[in-house]
Amino acid sequence: MAWQVLLLIFLYGLGSVQGQIIYSVPEEMPKGSVVGNIAQDLGLDISRLKSGKARIYTGDGTEYVDLMKEKGILFIKDRIDREALCGQKTPCALHFQIILENPMEFYSVTVQITDINDNAPIFSVDKIAFEISESSPLGARFTLEKAIDSDVGINGLQGYALNPSDIFELETTTHSDDVKSVVMILKKSLDREKEDSLSLLLTATDGGDPQMSGTVQIYISVLDANDNAPICSQRIYKSSVLENAPKGTDLTTVQASDADEGLNGKVTYTLSKPAAEVNGLFAIDDTTGVVMLIGQTDYEKTKRYQIDVLAKDHGGHSDTCKVIIDVIDENDNSPVINVMSKLASIPENSKPGTVVSILNIHDSDSGENGNVQCTLNENMPFILKSTSNNFYSLITDGELDRERESVYNISVTCSDEGLPSLSSSITVSLQISDVNDNAPVFERNSYEASIPENNSPGLSVFTVKAIDIDFSQNARISYMLEESTINGVAASSYVSVNAESGVIHAVRSFDYEQIKHFNFHVKAQDGGSPPLSTNVSVKINIQDQNDNAPQILYPVQTSGSLVAEIVPRSADVGYLVSKVVAVDVDSGQNAWLSYKLLKGPERALFEVGAQNGEIRTIRQVTDKDAVKQKLAIVVEDNGQPLRSATVNVNVALADTFPEVLSEFTDFTHDKEYNDNLTFYLVLALAVVSFLFIVSIIAILSVKCYRWRRERMFYKSNGNLPVIPYYPPLYADVGGTGTLQHVYNYEVCGTTDSRRSDIKCRRPCNESIVSLDATGTLPHVHSEKLLMDDQVSLLL
Repeated sequence: MAWQVLLLIFLYGLGSVQGQIIYSVPEEMPKGSVVGNIAQDLGLDISRLKSGKARIYTGDGTEYVDLMKEKGILFIKDRIDREALCGQKTPCALHFQIILENPMEFYSVTVQITDINDNAPIFSVDKIAFEISESSPLGARFTLEKAIDSDVGINGLQGYALNPSDIFELETTTHSDDVKSVVMILKKSLDREKEDSLSLLLTATDGGDPQMSGTVQIYISVLDANDNAPICSQRIYKSSVLENAPKGTDLTTVQASDADEGLNGKVTYTLSKPAAEVNGLFAIDDTTGVVMLIGQTDYEKTKRYQIDVLAKDHGGHSDTCKVIIDVIDENDNSPVINVMSKLASIPENSKPGTVVSILNIHDSDSGENGNVQCTLNENMPFILKSTSNNFYSLITDGELDRERESVYNISVTCSDEGLPSLSSSITVSLQISDVNDNAPVFERNSYEASIPENNSPGLSVFTVKAIDIDFSQNARISYMLEESTINGVAASSYVSVNAESGVIHAVRSFDYEQIKHFNFHVKAQDGGSPPLSTNVSVKINIQDQNDNAPQILYPVQTSGSLVAEIVPRSADVGYLVSKVVAVDVDSGQNAWLSYKLLKGPERALFEVGAQNGEIRTIRQVTDKDAVKQKLAIVVEDNGQPLRSATVNVNVALADTFPEVLSEFTDFTHDKEYNDNLTFYLVLALAVVSFLFIVSIIAILSVKCYRWRRERMFYKSNGNLPVIPYYPPLYADVGGTGTLQHVYNYEVCGTTDSRRSDIKCRRPCNESIVSLDATGTLPHVHSEKLLMDDQVSLLL
């Protein structure tokens, strides 16, 4: 069957390009017939149809046409019967949309269904019967049953023919709704006596090719005279009714009059065989002619009804009139919201104006009742934009942030302008997918922790923790050390960090005495692409442990000799014998030292300062006190566990040096050294004597040298270089002796005195006697003692 395709394309915006295309096809095309090449007509690639997931959307869900994406063509999916689809409505068309995604586009498609002559005119009755009086005047009119042809236009009902036509003729009237009514008119007088009945054939024909027709038989019984027919007071009655009016509502009253009397003048009203759309909706009182509502009208289905009323007397005469009923729209339909397409999720960095859904919104009511206004729930970064008739785009209107809102339930509410207003709403759920736009953030600006020294390698120190408010992989945090050095060594040789948990472990054992604290940086990096990171400063303090015992600096303990402190027997109470000097390389309480006397003579003679380690006498020395005294001093720190060191201090109670020597041999630890002690003492005396003689010679040389320079000065009358002046009775000895750890003395003597004045700063070295294992005074100490005596004798 030949058919035409009419194509009209026009474009307008819907986020991206939207088009409308119109095809025209005849009804009853076989399934699979091609409607048109939509890809070619819209200028789209076949690949775009596939990638965009092209699909057909129809408002009512009925699909007569389908899309073959592989070829880009529209084809007939199901049988299309124009009469079943549209009835007498023209034009008849299918309206649907083709939706594409990524980006979202849609195109409106209209397929007009053209009529073919596939329906013959038919009559709703098998026969038509009349009783006509023989006295009926010429021109008497008899309304005949209309034929119905479901086709439209030229294929619809075109006319009637009557056979035979010698007594009656037909008059056809076309109304404004294109409905053709037919009236049979008497053109020749009837004579019952000649013919009491007639049989006629009424034929209805359409204009199709080939032409189709329908027939009905007319039977006429000729009655005796009833020479007046009913006459309607008006040909057309008009009325209106609210679409939701209750059943039984009176619409209008049809009136007809008959000039006859008695039964021949009594008029009865009936509705002509109603069309399908009015059947069951209206009724007429056969006596009063009141037309009433017996069903439920719907403005959205039919806006106007036309009813033929037959007024008939008992003589068979009749007349017809038309009743037109307009349905008044009421706001009885809420807006209908259809989601044509929507995105399940969009990334949080989507730009404003991104289309997330396309909605079709319509209201079947008319006028203000059909005007729709739509709103979204407040505080949503979305707006609803009208793009074309009844189509809206839901688009973003601001920045999205998944960390602030991961899912939006967008409530779309549409209300009409009727009274009262009716509304509908739907909820569009939209997931916001994560983008790596947030770097990890540590819980603190910096971290500080402590670890005791002597720790085990691998010990967990503490944990750093960072939070990333992104999602999934973008929020997965890995920890690592920033490249840095500590005392010139890589930080990774000191500590390590667990990449997953952020737990910091000590890599080595720390010694507080070597390093007290150190700093490094830990970086937290997420798993996004590209990854984002941040770092934090970490300070580790090493806690001191009491792992070092006190060290005795003085008196010095020697393996081969003994040192003795000399205390004169005339020493007063509180006499400073010596001072124990000790240090502890620990810190804090671990380095707080205290001194106490662990072992001393039976008769308490000495005490030790608990804080300063000074050894002093606590009473006068008596003759009963032994010359040699041995003290054991213990030095303790304040740590846990407590650590200590012990030193032995030997004290000699004597006024003269020989007295000390006489007792010195008893200080030795081994008897085998006693024989050698005398030898070393004699040797030391010899050396000291030699040094004494050298000193005398040196002194005399100096005096001679100064005497000569004075004489030269006087002779030169002051032209010689200035020589420092000394008083005549003083000689410059210039000696300042020092002991280790700031124990020193000064010697000052006069040139004309046989005694020496010695100013000492305690403790003084002249009170120290050192005896080695042989029992002999070592060279240095003996030299010092003999020098003091010789200087005293010299002066």
